[in-house]
Amino acid sequence: MRILFKCAVVLFAVYIALLAGLYWAMRQPPSVFGRIMSKLPAVTFWVFPFEPMWLTARKGNLKVGEMAPDFALKTKDCSAIVRLSSLRGKEPVVLIFGSYT
Repeated sequence: MRILFKCAVVLFAVYIALLAGLYWAMRQPPSVFGRIMSKLPAVTFWVFPFEPMWLTARKGNLKVGEMAPDFALKTKDCSAIVRLSSLRGKEPVVLIFGSYT
């Protein structure tokens, strides 16, 4: 019985360490997170509470009605760089983000 308890404690400690590592990875920039996630097996999504961790790790501080922070992105054909601030007051902007997984 003691051996079973010790094994359970060790497995729980390993689970918590892996959970902490996954949460740390989620807080990294998308390029780093993408490299890490590409190496993990699909079972990761079943074993860990992925969605609640993701929503906590990636939530921002913006409130409804606040201006989005300025950023720059390349155009689809990579011919130019567009800043969000250059579009303010000119036309509506819709941002669509895909999944990193």
